[in-house]
Amino acid sequence: MAIDVTILGAGVFGLGCAWAMARRGAKVRVVDPNGVGAGASGGIVGALAPHVPEQWNDKKAFQLDSLLMARDWWKAVAEVGGGDPGYARTGRLQPIPDKAAHALAMERAVGAATLWQEHATWTIEPAPQEWSPGTPTVIRDTLSARIHPRRACEALASAIRATGGEIVPSGDIGGFVLHATGWRGLTAMRDDRGRTAGTGVKGQAALLRLDRRDLPQLYAHGMHIVPHSDGTVAIGSTSEREFADTSTDDRLDDLLARACTAVPALVGAEVLQRWAGVRPRARSRAPLIGAWPGRDGHFVANGGFKIGFGVAPKVAEVMADLILSGTNNIPDPFRTDHLAPWVSGV
Repeated sequence: MAIDVTILGAGVFGLGCAWAMARRGAKVRVVDPNGVGAGASGGIVGALAPHVPEQWNDKKAFQLDSLLMARDWWKAVAEVGGGDPGYARTGRLQPIPDKAAHALAMERAVGAATLWQEHATWTIEPAPQEWSPGTPTVIRDTLSARIHPRRACEALASAIRATGGEIVPSGDIGGFVLHATGWRGLTAMRDDRGRTAGTGVKGQAALLRLDRRDLPQLYAHGMHIVPHSDGTVAIGSTSEREFADTSTDDRLDDLLARACTAVPALVGAEVLQRWAGVRPRARSRAPLIGAWPGRDGHFVANGGFKIGFGVAPKVAEVMADLILSGTNNIPDPFRTDHLAPWVSGV
C-alpha cells in the first residue's frame, strides 16, 4: 500500500501518533527493529500523575488536557484493537508529614479547585489504614490514573493493525516521516554547535505480587507505588544521569527497601520482576514535538521522560493535526524550532 506517514520508533509516542493518524484514515507504517515497546515505553510502573496545581504554565495545561482526555482515548484503543492497556483513573495519595506540608497542601487545594475545576479534586483526608504512605493524613487527588505501559503499547499496536496500519522491523520509508526514536534519537540530534537535543536517564523499577487493584497509587519520598489490575504493584523509579548499562543493580534494592519502610503493606510481597530502562529527556525537560527544522517532511515526537504516557494522548492528536492538516496546536515549550538549527540526526 502507499504509505502516507512512516513512524520511526514503536514506543508510546510513535505508536500513539500512528494510532491517531490511522483512525483519521491515514496509511501508516511503524518501523522499529526492536519491536513494540522495546525501550522505556515497555516499563512496568505506569503512573499517570499531574503536576501540582500551582505556578500554572503551558506545559501543565497540556498535561491536564491529556490526562482528562485519556479515559476516552484509551477506551477507543481497547475497543478497536481488543487489547487492554490497563488504564483506570484510581487517583493518588501523598503523605502530609508536618504542618508546613499541610499548609502547602491547603494552598494547592485552592489551586486545583480553580485550575482543574469540576474535572478532579485535591483534598486532605485521613490515610486509609490498609494503604498508608506513612502519615496519618494524606493528599488525595482524583486526577491521577494508572496504565500498564507494556500492555498499553501492545494495545496500541493491535488498534493500529486493526485500522489498516503496519508495524514492521524494517521497510521502505514513504510519505511524511515522524522520528519517535527515544533517547538515542535525542542524543543523535545535534545543532550547529554540537549540542544534543537531549539525553537519556536510566530508571529502575520492580513489580511485586500484591493485589491492591482497587486502591489509589501512592507517591511518597520520590517513589511511585502503583497497583495494577492484574494483582501486582509496581514501584519506581530511580533517576540515573550516569550509567554504564541498563541492567538492574543495588540501586533497585535500595528503592525496594525504602518503599517497604514507607509503606509497610509492601513488606514480604514477592518480587516478580526487576526492570531497568533509559528514558528520553529533552534539554528543556518538556517533550520535544513538531516539524524538524530544515528537513522538509520530517517531524519529531520525543522526550517524554517521566510524563510520556501521561501526555501521549494529546501529543498524538496534535501531531496528527500538524502532519495531516498542517494545523499547529503545539505549545511553545514543546516546539522543535527553539532548538534549530539541527544539522544531524537519525
